[in-house]
Amino acid sequence: MSKDSIKIRMPALGGQGAVTAAHIAATAADTEGYYAVSNPFFGAEKRMAPSESYTRIGTVPIYDRGEVVYPDIVMIYHPQVVTMGKSYTMPFYAGIKDNGLVIINSDIELLTEGDKKILADKNVKVLTRDFTKFAVEIAGTELATNMAMLGALFGALGTVSKPAIEEGIKDRFLKKYTASGGTATLDSVIQKKFKKKQDLIDKNLQTASAAFDLTVEWCKEVGFERMLDAPNPVEA
Repeated sequence: MSKDSIKIRMPALGGQGAVTAAHIAATAADTEGYYAVSNPFFGAEKRMAPSESYTRIGTVPIYDRGEVVYPDIVMIYHPQVVTMGKSYTMPFYAGIKDNGLVIINSDIELLTEGDKKILADKNVKVLTRDFTKFAVEIAGTELATNMAMLGALFGALGTVSKPAIEEGIKDRFLKKYTASGGTATLDSVIQKKFKKKQDLIDKNLQTASAAFDLTVEWCKEVGFERMLDAPNPVEA
């Protein structure tokens, strides 16, 4: 049974763009007609240090702004979140709700048999793929890994379209969004990788689209059902 709201926790390492991904996810969901908010949580802004971001999406107004303790979805951006405990929340699946989803960016299986049993008992599906490979092969830079993770998220949800994702990306990189600290620096680095901002938009969207399509097929294979209600129609 789908829900009227879901909570997403994104454990990552500094420099992977999880803050940017959370912002784009919320913007894309808002474009699709949802209520949505995002917020980051991190300490000293340093590459490879733990960083968490959160996105909340729903068909009802959202008032929470803090840490996501009980997520419906956990998105692991780097294997070290699992293997070295580089996360503010351990184990990484702590608090995950029944019938949830874990997306892991890795080219190898990272879960122990104990992890698998705990998640299976809660009917949590786990998608493990090398999403950084998508980023490198399509966008030409590992900095687009967050776009691949974003595509996987919406491919699994099935209620936020590719055009809405595109609008979310455009909102981040074409409009006067004000980032700060390490996030602003990362945005600058990403933009310098491309000659034109439109190239950045196109490559990021292609990366997200490829991951979106892969995840849609994976959901069919494993029987993962849509967890979020469709957005309420916009009143004329």
